Amino acid sequence: MKNKMGKFLELERDPRLAWRLSFHSHEISVSDENLTSHRNSGVAAPIYSTVNYMFVLIGIPGLRDLPMLISVPFCLMYLVAVAGNAILICVVAVERSLHEPMYFMYFFLALLALWDLILSSSTVPKALRIFWLHDVDISFGSCVTQLFFTHFAFVVESGILLAMAFDHYVAICYPLMYTTTLNHDATGKIGGAVVIRSFATVFSIVFLVKRLPFCRTDITHTFCEHIGLAKQACADITNNIWYGISVPLLSVMLDMVTIVISYGLILWAVFKLPSRDARMKALSTCGSHVCVILMFYLPGIFTVIAQCFGRKIPKHVHILLADLFVLVPPMMNPIIYGVKTKQIHE
Repeated sequence: MKNKMGKFLELERDPRLAWRLSFHSHEISVSDENLTSHRNSGVAAPIYSTVNYMFVLIGIPGLRDLPMLISVPFCLMYLVAVAGNAILICVVAVERSLHEPMYFMYFFLALLALWDLILSSSTVPKALRIFWLHDVDISFGSCVTQLFFTHFAFVVESGILLAMAFDHYVAICYPLMYTTTLNHDATGKIGGAVVIRSFATVFSIVFLVKRLPFCRTDITHTFCEHIGLAKQACADITNNIWYGISVPLLSVMLDMVTIVISYGLILWAVFKLPSRDARMKALSTCGSHVCVILMFYLPGIFTVIAQCFGRKIPKHVHILLADLFVLVPPMMNPIIYGVKTKQIHE
């Protein structure tokens, strides 16, 4: 208690840190109440409440002495991602020739660019503040908001990639039915279903996190994610682990299996084409989408599994991989589609 009273005196002398005073007051009151109520029970009590609670994002352990080596490439990649996706959205919105007849493909391409912006912008700016300004504090509400949009964007983008695989399947296997099957009405319904399904999948994570009592503050990461935050709790997080790995991952795995099946059918149809030029043209059409799929799923799945079970994997490895996951696909997607898609390139 004496140490904390000394902290209060220090805070009062520095008006820039006065906002912390109310938080530490709350911390002491909650701590005293918890210790009193649990003293006779012999049960380890949570020391803190989530009300006005602050966490500390440690960043990348072992690499904190090299902030410029990491932050400069991150910043450049983020700027390329923002500029590329913003340009792609504007081109699809303004260029009328892209609205017909392949409206479905370009609508979901613009939707993918939008969610790439959300995914990268919900994580990278805070990471750069950690590297450059040592702004490591993040409130519980901000942490939950960040993890929600990160997971939400991941599941939405998985659904978008599935919709785009369906677009390629119809275009190659049933070209005469393309305009009638994937019309404006079908595009709106599929897009709405992707967003609603993703929201329903991820929203429960917020309640699972909010019910936890926390007694630790240091999150070894550059942004908040579900399991990393849950590990700061002094309670059983079995439900968080099983839900965090089963429900979102199973929905994403279902998307992956469906994409693999659709591309198997596409390859079957392509190799039945009589002309070699026709086969090469069809495969070239799918090439950019396959690159984006691999670039999206492989690091994302590894990141989720590493967080849950990868105790032997060095922390800095899967943190760097998680950071690259929210940077590389958003940066590369507009470049790949801009180069490989003739209509956008022109």
